[in-house]
Amino acid sequence: MRYGNLIRIALRALNNNKFRGFLTMLGIIIGVASVISMLAIGQGSKRSISDQISEMGSNMIMVYPGTGQFGGVRMSAASMQTLKLEDYEAIRREADFIDKISPSVNSSGQLIYGANNSPTTVYGVNQEYLDIRKYTIDEGEMFTDEDIRSADKVCVVGQTVVDNLFTNGEDPLGKTIRFNMTPFKIIGVLTPKGYNTMGQDQDDLIIAPYTTVQKRILAITHIQGIFASAISEEYTEMAIDEMTAILRTNHNIIKNPLDDDFNIRSQQELSSMLSSTTNMMTVLLACIAGISLLVGGIGIMNIMYVSVTERTREIGLRMSIGAKGRHILWQFLIEAISISVTGGIIGVILGVGASAIIKQILGWPVYVQMYSVILSFVVCTVTGVFFGWYPAQKASRLDPIEAIRYE
Repeated sequence: MRYGNLIRIALRALNNNKFRGFLTMLGIIIGVASVISMLAIGQGSKRSISDQISEMGSNMIMVYPGTGQFGGVRMSAASMQTLKLEDYEAIRREADFIDKISPSVNSSGQLIYGANNSPTTVYGVNQEYLDIRKYTIDEGEMFTDEDIRSADKVCVVGQTVVDNLFTNGEDPLGKTIRFNMTPFKIIGVLTPKGYNTMGQDQDDLIIAPYTTVQKRILAITHIQGIFASAISEEYTEMAIDEMTAILRTNHNIIKNPLDDDFNIRSQQELSSMLSSTTNMMTVLLACIAGISLLVGGIGIMNIMYVSVTERTREIGLRMSIGAKGRHILWQFLIEAISISVTGGIIGVILGVGASAIIKQILGWPVYVQMYSVILSFVVCTVTGVFFGWYPAQKASRLDPIEAIRYE
């Protein structure tokens, strides 16, 4: 018997029971659509996190004081004074894999302009901080080396600060604002960046010369951190090793690295952690959605069993006039695969459509990857073969005489 005839016979049998066939497909349709939608949401979230980290500086490296113990009392990192300007200068001078570097000091307080006020944080840095954190100047200009040397009271502000203080739409450039009791002249406004992955407003800040914040606000000589960027993302680990070696030499930590009085972190660590979490959630969502495929497969097996039982006499007649067991096996397998593949195609269309609707209406980051479509389609085909095999095999092993007598 030709396999073309088997396909026609299988399709004719499905056509005779359209509604039952559709209900059987429904589990596959829902399963495939769910898998594609869930993977699209997970992948979209991962790409969104990656993009936001890139906006913060994917090759950024941060150095902070470590914890220490003095007189039996363990001190917090915030109270440590282990980082000096000499450390920053040594890294700037000796590191080969560092592109930009800036010392960092900061203070939180109240901003005041006229009758308006707002809490914020002032960051004392140098000009390279903008490149490290991927900030740009929208209006005005950045402070200069001369401003840093003379500890001038000038600053660049974020858009949130402008919105909170200049509520009547005034031009902030040239205006003097007060941070606690210290006056600052605004010489620039940063291009808005919005909120980051952790929900922090990246526009709610003031950037000033680090010498100004050190001397006029904090009255300290040490620095609270160092921000740097590797020459490229792939050199981040080498840059960290280089910085670690320089700081250990500066702090006379040679014998025991466990005595490090500083911590070095990179955006790669944050990216890896968030990507790992997102991947885990994506796999969990896909597994939950995949249960629908399993249910759909069980539905196919159930219907094929019913079909074999209903058509026992037909099977007996066909076998009595020459159809072999393998022909019967292939006929029922083709029916199961047809149900599964057709459901898979409809599920793919619904899954892609649902992803687009979620992105358009809810505004969630959604990204449909081709592999998820192909994977879903392959899985639903395998499901048809797997769950259709046993009923088909049962049909192929029927005794023709007994089958014809079946009532």
